[in-house]
Amino acid sequence: MPSAQEVIGVYKIVDDNSDFRIRIDEHNYKKRVVITGTPPWCSDTTRNTFQGEWMLVKQGTLKGWLKAGIMEKGKLFPSRQGTPQGGCVSPLLANISLHGMEHTLQAALPPYRQKQDGKWVYYRLNLIRYADDLVVLHADLGQLLKAKAVLEAWLQPMNLELKAGKTRIVHTLKAYKGAAGFDFLGCTIRQFPAGKTHSRAYRDGTSFGFCTRIYPSKQSLKTHQQALKGVIEQHQAAPQQALIDKLNPIIQGWANYFAGNHSSAAFVKMNHLTFLKLWSWAKRRHVNKSRRWIAHKYWKVDWGKWDFSASKDTRLSLHSGVKIKPYIKVKGRKSPYDGDWVYWATHMARHPEVGTRTAILLKKQQGKCNWCSLHFNREDQLETDHILPLSKGGKDRVDNLQLLHRHCHHQKTASDLYEVKENKERYS
Repeated sequence: MPSAQEVIGVYKIVDDNSDFRIRIDEHNYKKRVVITGTPPWCSDTTRNTFQGEWMLVKQGTLKGWLKAGIMEKGKLFPSRQGTPQGGCVSPLLANISLHGMEHTLQAALPPYRQKQDGKWVYYRLNLIRYADDLVVLHADLGQLLKAKAVLEAWLQPMNLELKAGKTRIVHTLKAYKGAAGFDFLGCTIRQFPAGKTHSRAYRDGTSFGFCTRIYPSKQSLKTHQQALKGVIEQHQAAPQQALIDKLNPIIQGWANYFAGNHSSAAFVKMNHLTFLKLWSWAKRRHVNKSRRWIAHKYWKVDWGKWDFSASKDTRLSLHSGVKIKPYIKVKGRKSPYDGDWVYWATHMARHPEVGTRTAILLKKQQGKCNWCSLHFNREDQLETDHILPLSKGGKDRVDNLQLLHRHCHHQKTASDLYEVKENKERYS
């Protein structure tokens, strides 16, 4: 049985079949336990009777919208079965129905602290919800079980319950009830023992003793390979270029989804399995040809690499060709429509209200002024400055540019002019 300091919990309110992205900050994870569950009504369709009787009783517009039907080519098709779970409106209905869950849990289980070994240890419940999938985190097993009871009571008035067959408890570091780690939205989240050079440390310098890894789950790998296999089998007699055009979007989309995780090993494995499938595809087309001939025809090995390509402009994308990039967590109450162009340009290196060069510099400088080291605000006047002035031979390139506050730019320009004046007096 894990100690009280080694427990978390996860509740999954529906099946994990949504196409939403999740990036979990690995540094916030301690040694924990996972619980998953599914309410029965979400398995097939989202019934409009449920929303109409409970959550949407005060929202006549949305209630009428659910029952309005579909108008296509001048004909009305009434909606009798509700919204499919995989439909485009399903995430919106889940957000409306499950709104308020986090506030209920935090009100029922407020943060507290305990003294252990002469130090104060703080405990706080965290909930991560992505449409109809959610994770509940806590370092105390007792508090976690209370959170489960609170969730069950909160779901009961909506005729929902946690499905017993899909509710389980696992530990993210140690094997607990036969399992360690958990799968969430296509990712496996686990912790592994690690030395002090490979794990983070507490404020007093004590090492965590473990590291958190988030990588594609086995089911995600299997599903992706099945998708590639289906496309290849459908193009047994098709030209190579047609096959590449079908495979590239699938490979690039899947790899981009997992590019923010520890996916390097999974990408290499996917490259190998995809090569084996393509090699079988090529041999089936030319049963009387040698392996060397097949390799030169489809992989263009004489170009220096084994590229599955029909021409120099049509090449198969590799999973490992997608760069692994760390994910930067978005603040909880931030929205792309809140007008904070400084924050979003710093986060994404692009924004419709900001020029491309300014957005790139904001991300490069992490939203700070290079002169005063203070963060930019949306009300600030920003100006672009040449680090090495043009008068001194500087180039008008991004690597020689920086963003400054207007008043900081004035100070920097005055300093540059003073240096120029001194140099002129010195050599005159």
